[in-house]
Amino acid sequence: MTRTRPGSAAREPQQDRGWATRARLLESAISCLAELGWSGATVAVIAERAGVSRGATQHYFPAREDLLTAALEYMAEVRRSEILREAARLPAGGPRRTADVVALLVRFYTGPLFRAALQIWAAASASESLRELVLPLEARLGREAHRAAVELLGADESVPGVHEAVQATLDLARGLGLADTLADDSHRRDRIIRQWASMLDAALTGRTQAGRTQAGRGAQAGRTRDGARSPVSWPTPREAGPPGWVGRGA
Repeated sequence: MTRTRPGSAAREPQQDRGWATRARLLESAISCLAELGWSGATVAVIAERAGVSRGATQHYFPAREDLLTAALEYMAEVRRSEILREAARLPAGGPRRTADVVALLVRFYTGPLFRAALQIWAAASASESLRELVLPLEARLGREAHRAAVELLGADESVPGVHEAVQATLDLARGLGLADTLADDSHRRDRIIRQWASMLDAALTGRTQAGRTQAGRGAQAGRTRDGARSPVSWPTPREAGPPGWVGRGA
């Protein structure tokens, strides 16, 4: 007969309850940020919506900044999991694969979760202490988003320009998410996604400006008359890093 240590059975449900309480607080923080903004998402309001006492809230998150930055990480993880589940249902190949993936990435940057993240980013721009918490987190989230995009697109970043093309895709997705915060921008967004996917396909398959030059479009394609880089190239440096929810990765 297997014997359990006294109190071990009681501790496990208590631990489960602790995780459930923490999750309720984080979800409440996200909804408060999205609906009420940074100033309205106070600890008292978040705790009341979550059905948790103020004292219990401070047990899990001693400071408001701790709660809201934890909410930023939590919302990114939730959204990333949703995106991966949706990606698993996409066709493995076909002419619409890139457009479907780009649309999926754009959805990562739209909706209540992204609006909540924007509130934290805006507050961090005016608070040095909050900025110190948010910047490392944003850098990590940015790297993870970039890595996920590379995998979903099947991109080979050893090909010149592909790294920048993937990064530009995430920058575009974030910009479209910002445009969607004030009004429904879906009609214009769908057209942009289709056009960008066509351009991205060219970069991912190596049909670059240099390749078109070899096909006979002129030895100077991709450069201006004086030898400077033309606007059709990918100017974003690798050092810039991929964007996180709202900022740029390290």
